[in-house]
Amino acid sequence: MSTATIADIARHAGVGTATVDRVLNKRPGVNAETVQKVMQVVEKLGTPPPRGRPRKVENARFAFVLPSESTPFVELLDRQIAQAAGEFRHQHITEVTHRLPGEDPAQFAAALAQFADSDAVAVMAPDLPPVKLAINELVRTGVHVVTLFSDVAGSMRETCIGADNRAAGRTAGLLLGRMAVPGRDTLLLASQATRLSGEIERRIGFAQVVEERFPKLKVLRTPDLPSADAGATRALLRFLRGSGVDLARVAGLYNVGSGGAGVARAIESLGLTGTVPVIVHDLTDEHRSLLAAGGLAYVLHQDIHYCISTAARVLRALCENVRGALNVVQPRIEILTAENLH
Repeated sequence: MSTATIADIARHAGVGTATVDRVLNKRPGVNAETVQKVMQVVEKLGTPPPRGRPRKVENARFAFVLPSESTPFVELLDRQIAQAAGEFRHQHITEVTHRLPGEDPAQFAAALAQFADSDAVAVMAPDLPPVKLAINELVRTGVHVVTLFSDVAGSMRETCIGADNRAAGRTAGLLLGRMAVPGRDTLLLASQATRLSGEIERRIGFAQVVEERFPKLKVLRTPDLPSADAGATRALLRFLRGSGVDLARVAGLYNVGSGGAGVARAIESLGLTGTVPVIVHDLTDEHRSLLAAGGLAYVLHQDIHYCISTAARVLRALCENVRGALNVVQPRIEILTAENLH
């Protein structure tokens, strides 16, 4: 086991100990070249032990649990976890990603219960009683559990890592309400038959802010759309063409979950791109292209890498009984436009 100290790393890297501390704790204020230099020395000498507290375990076994549904956001999340593998190794974490069937809560809960031999679990799960009970049983057996991006209310999980979803929905409502032009008084709210509490919270926040701040506007909820983009396009077009919706009065559309590219294509098929602004979540590759091309007005995004890293850091601290392990800064909602893409 490495006995390197922060002072050793600083001496080999030719920087101060404060700089090393900033790099190791991922705090801002260090340029990329210096970060790379410090991390190269860390690769050679090893990560110093935490100050003031020996590690409880040399290697911790973490399970990242995601729905098996192949949506662009879940696939993006899966890739981000894989890309963080090197970062996890520096924290002495062995992580495995599992995909469980989110459409079957009983099966999801039964599979989740099998992770009792893990030290910790970070899970994105449907908010349903069987899942809540499975989380509670894991916690009772000594497994630390946090939820990712969408919470499971009333469970014994130790915290939820992710942006405030109700605030995200309110942000979408505020943006579309301000963009509404005279004569267009209907805002479309599109979603799937979701069991994720995060998406439900977005719907609530959207409806709240429209009612509070834009009383002349009305919210029209679409039927539940398929999660796949192609299916979402077909279902939304079928609804808009066959339900008597006056397209001349539609002021905007907010899609709370998956299928965002699909709803944007439906609006394009109706010749309403630019006239009916569309807001979706998560900067996937397709959303980036649509945003740049004008097919989307805004993408609401949160720093996924930060959330994954924070979940791992919190769980590692909980495994070591570190005081204040749950004192974390949750990510903010970013409002992305074609002008601020990077």
